[in-house]
Amino acid sequence: MSEPEDDSELFRSAIGPVRPLATQPEAPRKPAPRPRARMREADERAAWSEFRHAMHDPLLDPGDVSSHRRDEVPPRVLARLRKGEYAARDELDLHGLTVAVAESLLREFLREAIAAGTGCVRIIHGKGRNSGGLPVIKNLVDRMLRQRADVLAFHSAPPAQGGTGAVLVLLKHR
Repeated sequence: MSEPEDDSELFRSAIGPVRPLATQPEAPRKPAPRPRARMREADERAAWSEFRHAMHDPLLDPGDVSSHRRDEVPPRVLARLRKGEYAARDELDLHGLTVAVAESLLREFLREAIAAGTGCVRIIHGKGRNSGGLPVIKNLVDRMLRQRADVLAFHSAPPAQGGTGAVLVLLKHR
């Protein structure tokens, strides 16, 4: 018998025949975490913080008029809005909803109205007679509209259009 020349042959002849091991499947990998919109979350937290600060202002009662205009909007525009001289091109009815649902619907409604180029909209919030005191949705609408840069002015609707249970809103053009 001749001596093997290289070490690997020597090793194989010394151990004899081998049986390969069954290969085990690789352990499943943990799925990657879902991506998060961290900037959007930070913006929403900041907006909520500002909104909560604004809630320290006196709240509106059921019969109170809701009114606001940006500094760049002339007072005569608000006077015309108060008289109902602007035609509402779209309408959203929020009364009877929860605050969370109303807030979500209002945000989406305003986003769509601005995207469509709608100049004036009516938001029906109700007078809050079933809220047990203060009109919750009315105050939510008032506070949200004051915080939005795309809202130029708003005023409670004339009596024929809902009175203090609705608000007419002038929106910025895109």
